[in-house]
Amino acid sequence: MIKIEKLKHPFQPLVFKDSKVLILGSFPSIDSFEKSFYYAHPRNQFWKILSELSSYPINNRDQKIWLLKVSKIALWDMVENCTRDSSLDSSLEEIEVNNLAEFLEEHPSIEKIAFTGRLAERLFKIHFDYLEIETLYLPSPSSAYAKMSFEQKLEKYRALLEI
Repeated sequence: MIKIEKLKHPFQPLVFKDSKVLILGSFPSIDSFEKSFYYAHPRNQFWKILSELSSYPINNRDQKIWLLKVSKIALWDMVENCTRDSSLDSSLEEIEVNNLAEFLEEHPSIEKIAFTGRLAERLFKIHFDYLEIETLYLPSPSSAYAKMSFEQKLEKYRALLEI
């Protein structure tokens, strides 16, 4: 397999002064890179789940950002730079993580972190386990994660995020 050159995270975190929950993924998919927005793969269920939970529409980028704002959710990723040869987390190598400790210091309203993948959770535990903040695991919203149905993922998100 041919590795893509070192990739830098292509966009900034989405965070608001009153964000309470930080949802962390690992690194943007190829579709997200191309569209410069989080969870942009057309089959990714992330936005559909949040829309179902909040009853807010997600027809465009502005509506998605508004949904985050009113739901007091921030979005970011654990990985700042890496190499990869596909959109799968398992293909990420030469990983450098974002400075999550500094980010949380700059955004003191954040009370908990939710991970949308095991890689993000594992990287947090390796690099930031000393931080005193509640963490939880959300099932991956990727359509590639087929161990749970959309409805099962929705119920898990509903129970954990309390939107």
